[in-house]
Amino acid sequence: MAGRRYEIYDVFTDRALAGNPLAIVRDSDGLDGIAMQAVAAEFNLSETVFVGPPRNSTHAAGVRIFTPKSELPFAGHPTVGTAIALHEGGKARAGDTAILVLEEKIGPVRCAVSATPGRASFAEFDLPRLPNPVALSAEPELIAAALGLDAGEIGFENHRPSAWTAGVPYVCIPVADLKAAGRAQFDPRLWLDIAPPADNIIPSAYVYCRETVGEDCAFHARMFAPHDGIVEDPATGSAAAAFAGALVAFDAPVDGFGRHWIEQGIEMGRPSHIRLEVETAAGALTAARIGGYAVRLAEGTLFV
Repeated sequence: MAGRRYEIYDVFTDRALAGNPLAIVRDSDGLDGIAMQAVAAEFNLSETVFVGPPRNSTHAAGVRIFTPKSELPFAGHPTVGTAIALHEGGKARAGDTAILVLEEKIGPVRCAVSATPGRASFAEFDLPRLPNPVALSAEPELIAAALGLDAGEIGFENHRPSAWTAGVPYVCIPVADLKAAGRAQFDPRLWLDIAPPADNIIPSAYVYCRETVGEDCAFHARMFAPHDGIVEDPATGSAAAAFAGALVAFDAPVDGFGRHWIEQGIEMGRPSHIRLEVETAAGALTAARIGGYAVRLAEGTLFV
């Protein structure tokens, strides 16, 4: 049996054994959704990508994204990692840049990839959908209980819990400082009382604070999604995409361009750096991009 080639990339990091690991199955022809889900459960990474031919011949690939328990319409670290893998698989040379379009369930996602001499490759993508608010009525006391925190640790400055989706829904929960973020422990039983399903997806918890470990970062974050088989995720691009809505709503940046680095995964020993760029006009978000590095860690053959 010839098998199917797969690769493991560490994403949102410029060094191996950090960031968020991603499995990329290169040839998904002949695999249906049930088989893809079973393979994703076997890899047991936060996401596994299956690459197939695009419907539009001008696009780079069709992509399906699975957590260990479900399929996602869109995700950040699979988009960054797959774009870099396809670029590098095309024998990219140092200094090369390319524009690739990946066909995801949410629609076409435009990615820009660059290979820099002596460094990991970098990719960024335009959000295929700008974040929209999702109804959230839970009191801070209940949110705090679901995270094992005190109610007084929920919120900072004018930031308050809010829910957003840019294709995948999240409850964005500001906490007072790094100490509170580090103490957070997610209780999935209490969570269902806080975050009912949106678009048939249970919103995940995205905890963030202004205090950071790295001086180059603007925010520190953690993400919990045990309902998707992800106890905690070391880097979550789709959460950063949703967070762009909260960022603009609460920080009210001046019109124009803003760039923010978000650190995540530090509590897990998998430090990650996600670049969020936003563009605003008349106080509203008009465009946003997610970017980061990725490094190839392993390859193998899948016999299914």
